[in-house]
Amino acid sequence: MQKTSFLFDFLLLHLSLSNKKGGPDDLEQLILATATTESSSVDIAQEATQKLNALQRFWNSIDWDQITLTIIEKTLYILFIVVLFLLLAKIGRAVINHLYKGYANKASLSESRLKTIHTLLGNTYSYILVFFFLYSLLSTIGIPVGSLLAGAGIAGVAIGLGAQGFMNDIITGFFIILEKQMDVGNYIKLTNLSIEGTVTNIGIRSIQVKSIDGTLHFIPNRNITTISNLSRSNMLVQVDVRIKQDEDLDQINLIIEKVNQELAKKYHDDIQNGPSIFGLVDLGNGNFAIRTTMYVLNGLQAIIKEDFLTTYVKELTDAGFTIPSTPIVTV
Repeated sequence: MQKTSFLFDFLLLHLSLSNKKGGPDDLEQLILATATTESSSVDIAQEATQKLNALQRFWNSIDWDQITLTIIEKTLYILFIVVLFLLLAKIGRAVINHLYKGYANKASLSESRLKTIHTLLGNTYSYILVFFFLYSLLSTIGIPVGSLLAGAGIAGVAIGLGAQGFMNDIITGFFIILEKQMDVGNYIKLTNLSIEGTVTNIGIRSIQVKSIDGTLHFIPNRNITTISNLSRSNMLVQVDVRIKQDEDLDQINLIIEKVNQELAKKYHDDIQNGPSIFGLVDLGNGNFAIRTTMYVLNGLQAIIKEDFLTTYVKELTDAGFTIPSTPIVTV
């Protein structure tokens, strides 16, 4: 086949020379060029044949039976691991839910705290389970998990240094929940932050406090140093009604005492102690008031104080007494 191709090329060259009317030297050069091209084609064909033979030898050397057996074995191991961890997840959730229902029946624990702890335990268990599942899965496949963990440990140190604030939030939040420092709905003061309001959410990383003006504060737990909880016991309410000192103080006291008795019946379940008249107090700069004190349930201070003060002013005004309205300026 190669000889036939060579002769065919030779004839083409001969015809070309005839058309160009070349001499013997031109014919010799063309014969040499044709022979060189033919030699290069033979070398390329031999090289391709060798590569094909090497690929065929590699393909034939593969132990397909062993590969099939390994794939089946690994697949069975993976299925076993998946089923095992699904059972562990189901059992773990059942145990956590059972503990949650058991503690939910105890009146000493608030519902918000129980929900927070329940969520925290569930998430922690899930993270641990996922970690061991991935570890088992990678080990079964054949990935060197130990080497990966060693490399990840170095990166973990660097990440840990940058995540100190985050870990501080979690640790502080855990102790806030564990020590029952506050509950959702409590009115608190954060002295170091000059923030006060009603707690709307307690998380493991931050809390949310809504101020009286409606502002919602998101506060990282690490920034909380002092918590003043105003909702854990009965709260003191002081009601000052301004009067003129030159008017009949005895009659004013009688009117205030009458109002106290009437409103005490209205709030008999909310007022825990009092109301009682403290007496005349000096507000400064020549301003005086009759003060009434009482202890009420937490959260009702503002409502009860407003009702008492409104009734005092109305009854005293109806009786002909003057309620000063000038601004109180103190030095």
